[in-house]
Amino acid sequence: MNLTPLLEASWVVQVHAFAAMAGFVLGLVQLIAPKGTLPHRALGVVWIGIMSIVAGTSIFIYREIEPGEPFWARYSFIHIFTIVTIFGIVSGILILLRGGPSLKRHAWPFISVFIGGLVIAGGFAFAPGRLMHEVVFGG
Repeated sequence: MNLTPLLEASWVVQVHAFAAMAGFVLGLVQLIAPKGTLPHRALGVVWIGIMSIVAGTSIFIYREIEPGEPFWARYSFIHIFTIVTIFGIVSGILILLRGGPSLKRHAWPFISVFIGGLVIAGGFAFAPGRLMHEVVFGG
């Protein structure tokens, strides 16, 4: 493992990567720990904030395009998970704000964000040619 490529990357990439790592660890804690407790609620708010940072920074991670290429060409397929993450966070928050009997339904949007935004997209981040592959497996 060599953190140098990550530490030499732009600040946006660094914030995105470290927030994603924190979101993954905290997400695991949220999935395993008792539900409905004060720590679960407090850590849930922190996790939502972290995942908002992950999604927000991902918008600013893109490749340079050649003149004449369409704007959307600067984004890769992995950016689909940005939209999924934002949608899941907003959906989960709306369910929480409604409260009442539907409160337990808030888990599904957040679990979907965890799986799609961290596990699946995170898995793609470790594919050959990507920065995190270089960090973990070397150049």
